[in-house]
Amino acid sequence: MARTTHLDIRGMSCANCSGTVEDALSELDGIIEANVNFATDEGSVEYDSGEVTLAEIYGTIEDAGYEPVSEEVSIGISDMTCSNCAETNEDALEALPGVVSAKVNYATDEGVVRYNPNDMDLGSLYEAIEGAGYTPVREDEGDEGASAGESSADRRDAARQAEIRRQRNLTILGAVLSTPLIFFMLEHLLFDELLGDTLLGLPLGWVMFGLATPVQYFLGKEFYENSYKALVKNRTANMDVLIALGSSTAYFYSVAVLFGFTGSLYFDTAALILVFITLGNYLEARSKGQASEALRKLLEMEADTATVVRDGDEEEIPVEDVAVGDLMVVRPGEKIPTDGVVRDGESAVDESMVTGESVPVEKSAGDEVVGATVNENGVLKVEATKVGSETALQQIVQMVKEAQSRQPEIQQVADRISAYFVPAVIANALIWGTLWFLFPEALAGFVQSLPLWGLVASGPAVAGGTVSVFEFAVVVFASAVLIACPCALGLATPAATMVGTSIGAQNGVLFKGGDVLERVRDVDTVVFDKTGTLTEGEMRLTDVVALGPRADGGSDAEPATDGGAVEAPTETDPDENFVLSAAASAEKGSEHPLAQAIVEGARERGLEVEDPESFENVPGHGVRATTSHGEVLVGNRKLMEDNGVDASRAEEPMERLEREGKTAMLVAVDGQLVGVVADADTVKQSAKEAVSGLHQTDREVMMITGDNERTARAVAEEVGIDPDNVRAEVLPEDKADAVESIQSEGREAMMVGDGVNDAPALAAAYVGAAIGSGTDVAIEAADVTLMRDDPADVLKAIRVSEGTLAKIKQNLFWALGYNTAMIPLASLGLLQPVLAAGAMAFSSVSVLTNSLLFRRYTPDHDYELLGFLR
Repeated sequence: MARTTHLDIRGMSCANCSGTVEDALSELDGIIEANVNFATDEGSVEYDSGEVTLAEIYGTIEDAGYEPVSEEVSIGISDMTCSNCAETNEDALEALPGVVSAKVNYATDEGVVRYNPNDMDLGSLYEAIEGAGYTPVREDEGDEGASAGESSADRRDAARQAEIRRQRNLTILGAVLSTPLIFFMLEHLLFDELLGDTLLGLPLGWVMFGLATPVQYFLGKEFYENSYKALVKNRTANMDVLIALGSSTAYFYSVAVLFGFTGSLYFDTAALILVFITLGNYLEARSKGQASEALRKLLEMEADTATVVRDGDEEEIPVEDVAVGDLMVVRPGEKIPTDGVVRDGESAVDESMVTGESVPVEKSAGDEVVGATVNENGVLKVEATKVGSETALQQIVQMVKEAQSRQPEIQQVADRISAYFVPAVIANALIWGTLWFLFPEALAGFVQSLPLWGLVASGPAVAGGTVSVFEFAVVVFASAVLIACPCALGLATPAATMVGTSIGAQNGVLFKGGDVLERVRDVDTVVFDKTGTLTEGEMRLTDVVALGPRADGGSDAEPATDGGAVEAPTETDPDENFVLSAAASAEKGSEHPLAQAIVEGARERGLEVEDPESFENVPGHGVRATTSHGEVLVGNRKLMEDNGVDASRAEEPMERLEREGKTAMLVAVDGQLVGVVADADTVKQSAKEAVSGLHQTDREVMMITGDNERTARAVAEEVGIDPDNVRAEVLPEDKADAVESIQSEGREAMMVGDGVNDAPALAAAYVGAAIGSGTDVAIEAADVTLMRDDPADVLKAIRVSEGTLAKIKQNLFWALGYNTAMIPLASLGLLQPVLAAGAMAFSSVSVLTNSLLFRRYTPDHDYELLGFLR
């Protein structure tokens, strides 16, 4: 079918760009006509929806280097009862002309839809969900007093609580009406003559009919309606179809017997089937709420109000009214309302809710703070820098929700099974019911010898039982339908993924998706950037070495006579102050981190750092400056060589300092070499622990850096990385090539970095992990964000991934094992329908409960599980 989509396209800078987009689109099969207008940044594409999808069109434009405008919305969806329902909603949404993609998660009762705002609106998405037979949680736009995110969370929580109450009330109603039926069943089995065939003058069968019929209506109505929608409207089959078939078979067969058909009454079975399933739904709804509890707790941590300074006066306002640039006053014990920068005051801030780190962090003027963290002691004045949905907390919640909507690849196995599961179960039940009716003697002869024979009524009459062959065939059909549970299979992966991503968020590890969560476990090589990742990323002066006579011609022990720029020499290091003062005064004109470290180091030693009279930066070599000390050169060997300075006397200290991983610089004054100064980027305390822990997991650890070979090897040796696994002097633009080269050896590499120049390498890696203190560009390019400035959190990410995948496999093992074992038992007539219904309800609850138990896990240690499920 021909469709036309109207696109807004960003990133075009000239007419050639629009031509590039048109050419790229024209190569797609199914494109009828593509027109792109650079002047308006718009395009229209006519295409055959049977041959090409809107998602492919968007992907082609993105691959060409441009950005087709789209919007993404998360919609709460009620009334889903199994993974097939989620698939039905996905199909309904993706069938809309303007929808790029739709992912619906049965475990979270949410759908994430990406759509073209020119061709689609929110109302159409709601209508598509309703048309599929489900209920969207509508968002009232313009809701005053709350942000969109907050109102959305409130509505979805209210919808979930309403569903829990509804299922609870139905369960209570069904239990009250079914209790007498249980008594009648037990009385019939154990005390056959106690009641006889009447109760209070009424035939017992009609009493049972009177009790079972309200249960069939009130509890069964939902399943019948959903079955109708599935079969007639959506032409699919879901769990509701199985329940409706099983329960109605028992009920209507009993009605037929009541009106004269030969056989036994199964009103108790028909009622108890619905009671057990409804009870399972109630427990399942509660478990879903508990699984998403971590996100709700995070949102509840936000401050409700903020104290801002306006026109010199303090004013308390709702946190939603805080604007970027507002100055907020945060007193001890209060939550910091939004993300910001400290402008005045000193205090310790508890950031555990963001980073998972329990030790408070000292904050002073110039330091960044995160909204919802707790001010421990002093008063802080904080300037708001990010508000509303832009705050770190809201971004964390959004990232976790997106991660929960993107399922691991292992889910595809369950999805493929679920797609054919219900039709296969119905077919299996029909086949075995028919076989029992046609060949009772042959089947009974085989089954009668099995030890579980007594669990099913009394068997068919041909096997010495009391029920007819037809009746027994009906019992087998109902049991075989009811025992199967697609819910357990559908919940196995998303339930564990929900918990795993929440555990990660609570411990400062954010995964972009469940697929990323799965890939992290498969990483066999971890590649660290050096600066800012394994090291602090801040150069500090570490060494000053004096080499010989000073430029003023005085003795080594004499103080300088240049106006007090240098303190009087000490007995222990008579020349170091002169060397450092000369170097710092020369470097004061530079903004290079090495220069700033020298200047700061001089000031920390109490030396006065003067402004140079003249300054020249020699790119790649050092600086030349004129100060009161004379003409000062600070830089590498090449700088000295180019200026006729013999640096041979400094070779021994230079090599020693470089072996220690420091950046050593020569200092010359008026053509004479006077000393060496060295800076170092100190290694993070946890770096060695991170490398050691990764080695214990049998993972290879490598390092990529733009620093020189000697310094890189020294850092590698300090943290425990094999020097052969170090790639030094790698230019920023070549880091991605280096990662791809490592992966070309058959490795699954995780790249860990923090800077803008790491972004291409993060994107190229099998898994990219950005240190949270790094740049926004690096974090955007990465698959995993480590909120703390700690390389040891790479281990946490791996442990959470391994634990989650182990839990998924455990869930799938039990779900598949349950169906594999129980369906044959029911088909062979070894289970009564009521037992089958109870087992069906229990299977879903057990998978959710198993996932919820995972919430207790902390990624400070390996996740323990049976080896064959790891």
